[in-house]
Amino acid sequence: MAKKEHVSETPATQLLKKCGAAYTEHPYPYEEHGGTSVSSRELGVPEHVVVKTLIMQDEHAKPLIVLMHGDKTVSTKNLARQIPCKSVEPCKPDVAQRHSGYMIGGTSPFATRKSMPVYVEESILALDKIYLNGGRRGFLIGIAPELLVKVLNAKAVQCGID
Repeated sequence: MAKKEHVSETPATQLLKKCGAAYTEHPYPYEEHGGTSVSSRELGVPEHVVVKTLIMQDEHAKPLIVLMHGDKTVSTKNLARQIPCKSVEPCKPDVAQRHSGYMIGGTSPFATRKSMPVYVEESILALDKIYLNGGRRGFLIGIAPELLVKVLNAKAVQCGID
């Protein structure tokens, strides 16, 4: 039997343990700018169940987190209408890193440095299991999507485009 690679704790996994939330660890070989297509290929799961964590900001530069299917794009117009604000745009990488406390490519929605509202594409909540970043490059965690609502108080939105 292959030895399971142990991944040291991250702020995200520490928070989940503290909440008593069940999760599985999925380390994989990280590729710079590989995104969800690489992680889904390495884990052998559809890209649709790999969820990306995006740090965005509104027109007042207030940060927010958007969770989106790996194979979809966020419509910032639709998101802005629903949350409601005038506009939403992705944060610059250095700003996103400052808000989250995580490196780009290793951003988890759990245990971010700054407390931010979390918005999740509604269809993600209908999946049985999702894989999202565990707080380090090359490390995803598998969770039940309802944990996003329970632990992060995530609000469902419809802002995904193919």
